[in-house]
Amino acid sequence: MATENLKGKKVAILVTDGFEQVELVKPREALGQAGAKTQIVSPKDGKVRGWKHIEWGDELPVDVTLDQARADDFDALLLPGGVINPDKLRMEPKAVSFVKSFFDANKPVAAICHGPWTIVEAGAAKGRRIASWPSLKTDIRNAGGEWVDSEAVTDGNLVSARKPDDIPAFNRAMIQLFSQAGQRVRPAA
Repeated sequence: MATENLKGKKVAILVTDGFEQVELVKPREALGQAGAKTQIVSPKDGKVRGWKHIEWGDELPVDVTLDQARADDFDALLLPGGVINPDKLRMEPKAVSFVKSFFDANKPVAAICHGPWTIVEAGAAKGRRIASWPSLKTDIRNAGGEWVDSEAVTDGNLVSARKPDDIPAFNRAMIQLFSQAGQRVRPAA
């Protein structure tokens, strides 16, 4: 899929129960194939449960609890969507702070579907072009961002996409962006 090599890169995947399963599993698979090490970070200990469109999905083990996670330990961040997951995360101060710390450090972030809700809450949407599920359009605009109806949008250290159908384009853009981790710098907004 991608020629970029992510060997040696460590990617945090921030989720809680209710993440859209395909939006975690498929990007994680692509990251692994590109050589990255991924870890599920969650406010929950033990396992988190996915959502498969209209019903509960599989449980996945949490690698690092949010209490123990530090952005300094990771090269990049992935924010899967699903309605339940990011809605819970944006109400969790430690999750919002964790996301904000990636932007403060100019580290690459990838968000899909409802994932940008946490970016909005972290105050990192201002001045950015962001693709998301259409229901986030007003939230992104109110936060000073520009909502874009596109399958994958890269703006500085952020790549975003609208929905599961966009995953192939999202994965390509995410791997390209993450391959530049440590090299790419965008001034904080």
